[in-house]
Amino acid sequence: MRPRNGVVVTSNGANVRGPIRFGQDFEFDSQAYQLRRSGRVLRLERIPTEVLSFLVEEHGEIVTREQIVERIWGKNVFVDTDNSINGAVRKIRQVLKDDAEQPRFIQTVTGRGYRFIAVIETLPTVAEPAKVRQSPPGEPAIGAPLIEKPATITAAQPLWWAAAGMATCLILALGVLFLWSHFRTRPKSASGRSMLAVLPFENLTGDATQDYFSDGLTEEMIARVGNLDPQHLGVIARTSVMHYKHTQEPLDRIGRELRVQYVMEGSVRRDSDKIRITAQLIQLKDQSHLWARQYDRQLSSLLAVQGEIAQDVADEIQSALGEHPRVDRARQSALSTDALEAYDLYLKGRYFWNKRTPQGLQQAIEWFQQAIVKDPGFARAYAGLADSYALLSGFDPTRQRESMPKARAAALKALELDEGLAEAHTSLALITENYDWDWQAAEKEYRRAIELNPNYATAHHWYAEYLSLQGRFDDALAESECARRLDPLSLIIGTDNGVILYYSRQYDRATAQFRAVQEMEPNFQLAHFVAAAYVEQGRYADALREAAGLDSVPWRWAWRAYIYGRAGRRVEALRALQKLRHVYRYQHLGPDPAVWAYSGMGDRDEAFLWLEKAYLDHSNSLTSLKVNPGYDSLRSDPHFQELAQRVGLVH
Repeated sequence: MRPRNGVVVTSNGANVRGPIRFGQDFEFDSQAYQLRRSGRVLRLERIPTEVLSFLVEEHGEIVTREQIVERIWGKNVFVDTDNSINGAVRKIRQVLKDDAEQPRFIQTVTGRGYRFIAVIETLPTVAEPAKVRQSPPGEPAIGAPLIEKPATITAAQPLWWAAAGMATCLILALGVLFLWSHFRTRPKSASGRSMLAVLPFENLTGDATQDYFSDGLTEEMIARVGNLDPQHLGVIARTSVMHYKHTQEPLDRIGRELRVQYVMEGSVRRDSDKIRITAQLIQLKDQSHLWARQYDRQLSSLLAVQGEIAQDVADEIQSALGEHPRVDRARQSALSTDALEAYDLYLKGRYFWNKRTPQGLQQAIEWFQQAIVKDPGFARAYAGLADSYALLSGFDPTRQRESMPKARAAALKALELDEGLAEAHTSLALITENYDWDWQAAEKEYRRAIELNPNYATAHHWYAEYLSLQGRFDDALAESECARRLDPLSLIIGTDNGVILYYSRQYDRATAQFRAVQEMEPNFQLAHFVAAAYVEQGRYADALREAAGLDSVPWRWAWRAYIYGRAGRRVEALRALQKLRHVYRYQHLGPDPAVWAYSGMGDRDEAFLWLEKAYLDHSNSLTSLKVNPGYDSLRSDPHFQELAQRVGLVH
């Protein structure tokens, strides 16, 4: 080595650490996870960054593929590491504009591995003052240097999931002060708030069955950051950010699609008694890395200092928010073993709940129930149970009288344990609206949920639907737009925005919105409701094409009877109706398909017969009686007005 202007130039050697310069204009700081060119931060994903860091550390030495696997994923993993390594090296070369045939930086040693061959300059490290808090004897100091050697991944052991909440708190404690002060002075979105997307945390355990943990950590981070200062910072909902799981979308494209100014990326790996969590904050206008942290902790240490970390988080947040109310939710006492196991079961429940399928909801119910058995005082598990039962009734209306009372009991128990849960208030509002038809109580619950958590997209979404059913379309569209800002890629929010436009008789805008959803996901079944807007426009052929794409056989025939009936093609309508009747003979169905078929055909007697059955079933299809154009053929009948009054829609 030879000194030159304060730096050390290395032509060959191993174990290089700290920030370096190579190739004249490239700089790499492995501690900050930053690769720069001429001062500009370059975009490089987590795995390629770790591979580059390893190659640089072993500068001039061959690094075998086996060593890379052990370093990045640990021993005894069952993932496609060959393709992962190839992809990581390819991405590094793309960023460095290196040629595999004539390499300047990374040389492939056939049959053995890779070698970093560029001449590097080890840059001096500028010491930064750091506040190091005292920890109990034998434990790492908070703020002390991180463990350099990555943890080896082995099979899961009890108590690892404790790290989720604690590591989230730790990340927020160290990063939120900078994050908030930065957001206050930066350009805002059109809504007047800075917008942040927490991208899916990468599961680096090498075990796909642990995705629920990394996904749960993502959702926890969204919730915690979203609750800090919702007046100044909006956080994109889980549904939208999950579109970028396992993708390599450029950050600028993510920013445009989500309409955010900042993204947070992270990863998690663990073994029996260690966990490593990384997180970084990126400003999208120049893709600069504003903040990055990596945490290596013993699970036992996390449990021991839990109370201290929670207090530090609360203090940091209060300092950062200045005159804004103190955030007390960060304060937590140490959790018992049962409570920690309940939290793990809760994460599994949310993982399956987010699938939004009948099978997923059934599995979610089982996990939430197990969480409640472990910790009967766990309010969020009751809220999850309420969400699951409430949505399950929508998939199977015949079970509504069974599911909705269970949903209400769970929501009320959640609020008894924690009145401040926005999710529980939102679930109770939906139950009160769709099953009890108590419209005033439902609105009160929706407004309370939004007051508690203005960043909760589902509350805005369901409240928008509620307002539209009342005929308050301007307010409904405003709430719907708020939900779409928070969850711009949500298919159901986009679809229900189209439904609101349809209810308000804005058919051209409604069809455009439904088509936009179908462009995002052509197989999304609920977007076929565009057929109703086509009927009002007289586009019967287009409506029939949409009906043909429905997976549900009963609804396919119900829609055909409705469309043919509205088109005045009585023979075809009767033929479709006959098919629907045949299905009813062999399948236990709710009344809704028959109501829709007879309404379209203008057969009032049969339509009201089935509407009465829907009333007895407490079907949520009756909530749209006041505004749905599909019922216009029945609207002048006194029986219709009387039914609407019983449902609470006419006073």
